[in-house]
Amino acid sequence: HESNKKAFNRYLNRTADTTLLGVDLVVWLIDGLAWQDYDDIIFKKLERANIPVILAVNKIDRVKNKEKIFAFFADAQKKFPFKEIVPISALKQTNLELLDNLIMQLLPEGNSIYPEDQITDRPERFLVAEIIREKLTRRLGDELPYALTVEIERYEELPHVTKIYALIWVERDTQKNIVIGKQGEFLKSIGTEARKDIEMLIGAKVYLQLWVKVKSGWSDNERALQSLGFKE
Repeated sequence: HESNKKAFNRYLNRTADTTLLGVDLVVWLIDGLAWQDYDDIIFKKLERANIPVILAVNKIDRVKNKEKIFAFFADAQKKFPFKEIVPISALKQTNLELLDNLIMQLLPEGNSIYPEDQITDRPERFLVAEIIREKLTRRLGDELPYALTVEIERYEELPHVTKIYALIWVERDTQKNIVIGKQGEFLKSIGTEARKDIEMLIGAKVYLQLWVKVKSGWSDNERALQSLGFKE
């Protein structure tokens, strides 16, 4: 994320910087055979961190000229001493198993930090919000990459059903219209997809209600970010 562009971008950058202090391996995912203007900043951060890095080059299925792939990999190795460079296609699942195996090989063995049956240390409300946001991002990533977020307003665990009321925050009315869709069909489909995944997560029947609201400039307002759960 470009440095100091918006409060949300700065938050993501700070989170990434903090995370680098406690990791054993970095997987740097890039789209296609192209560097971005801000990649130089990432190179500098990784050099200071002094930890092994795997470069995963996504959307490789779109590249027909294999010589371009080899040339890009050679250029990448000159820029930074990557432990491995892996061409992948998330869409077609090309080389994902290879990437997984490389990650396992490069991670050092250590004592378990959490119990074996504990999947995450984050609360269910957080995971539910992430599921909803993931469905939105997959469908609207190109249109609204960082212009929306999800807040769980109410979470009620009843004997036979868990009721969840979630707010989807956007910055403009035009974005709200996109998320709702014609006659509310898009929002309804997002809710259906999210509800199925949430039911699998918590192992219970779920009633999910989604609303879309506008909060102008939330992504560039530190207080708004904190109120929406983006805390250091």
